[in-house]
Amino acid sequence: MSALPPAIFLMGPTAAGKTDLAIELTKVLPCELISVDSALVYRDMDIGTAKPSKALLAQYPHRLIDIIDPAESYSAADFRTDALAAMAEITARGNIPLLVGGTMLYYKALQEGLADMPPADAQVRAELEEEAARLGWQALHEQLAAVDPVSAARIHPNDPQRLTRALEVWRVSGRTMTEHRLKQSAQSADAGASGQPQLPYTVANLAIAPANRQVLHERIAQRFTIMLEQGFVEEVVALRSRGDLHPGLPSIRAVGYRQVWDHLDGKLTSAEMQERGIIATRQLAKRQFTWLRSWSELHWLDSLDSDNLSRALKYLGTVSILS
Repeated sequence: MSALPPAIFLMGPTAAGKTDLAIELTKVLPCELISVDSALVYRDMDIGTAKPSKALLAQYPHRLIDIIDPAESYSAADFRTDALAAMAEITARGNIPLLVGGTMLYYKALQEGLADMPPADAQVRAELEEEAARLGWQALHEQLAAVDPVSAARIHPNDPQRLTRALEVWRVSGRTMTEHRLKQSAQSADAGASGQPQLPYTVANLAIAPANRQVLHERIAQRFTIMLEQGFVEEVVALRSRGDLHPGLPSIRAVGYRQVWDHLDGKLTSAEMQERGIIATRQLAKRQFTWLRSWSELHWLDSLDSDNLSRALKYLGTVSILS
């Protein structure tokens, strides 16, 4: 593995300080940044995604930000294709790809590859959305548990995006997501036996988060409040005015956006929208921690430490990324 080119993964929950550390690393290392965030890919969704400012992005460019319209879908497979291409270009210039963000499914797809899942089916998705509106997401979760208990145990009933996808895979292909993944695992084992890694890089895995979870909760609440002050509601009003966006799209299902959308639909008061937006962001952070706890060879940094740059550099030296 030491013969493979280096890459750095900088992971962590939302509001943990990933971007700040990534920029500090680029100041002292020959790194180029690649965003690993399923919301930052969308144009015109700046405030609610906590997208780095245009001035910051001009000074420290990030690949895979502002690459698609909110009416479009962007999958983990799309990310893997785009990220691998960007990594290859960066490596060819003699630099180190530094991937930063909190969409853990994207990291997993990049690291391990993807099962050969069926593509999205608009009709099936519409049927599932209608069933959810009529019966509730708990009922759909029970449907999933009946056909794919492994996926049901992994997917929370309040995670409509992943729940919809798991049921969609079953209805479209007649095979569960678990069956597809078992096939992928067998193929990965074969690839490993032949000496072909899924990701042809020596990866250093960094994660940053406050050691005190309450600190993260306070940061999340503060950031959501600041977003509202910066014009988050007005941003969603502008998106709604286009006329081609709706709550079933992945972009509008993003944390925060769906709560503001419901507020504008009259389903939530302003106070309820803010409270639910904060709760949803905390739930996102909890899911991110769950992913990170299962990530192997992960080096943790505490967001509140004052010397995280030197700690990160020391770790990168020990895993031969800087040699």
